Amino acid sequence: MNSISSIAVSGMNAAQTRLGASANNVANLATEGFKRQDTVQTAQAGGGVSTSVRESSQVGNALEQDVVSQLQAKNSFIANLAVFKTADKMTGALLDTRA
Repeated sequence: MNSISSIAVSGMNAAQTRLGASANNVANLATEGFKRQDTVQTAQAGGGVSTSVRESSQVGNALEQDVVSQLQAKNSFIANLAVFKTADKMTGALLDTRA
């Protein structure tokens, strides 16, 4: 099983990948022949996620979907960062207690 910190970091990396894909879609909104990008998250056996980017099966632009995806990625990153910080504080408190 992975540590809480590494699980939170995988969540932050997933959020960053999702944000990058949706930002790429918005940046290329008017590009002729552009194929949208989607992210695929897969749960890892010991905890956490792995994320990959693929070409979307959806034809055309989906600006609303991309903006919502950016907001979800931001909130996911913030939540995972809070978990990471809390795990770090707990580890520090445990080490202080044992000293």
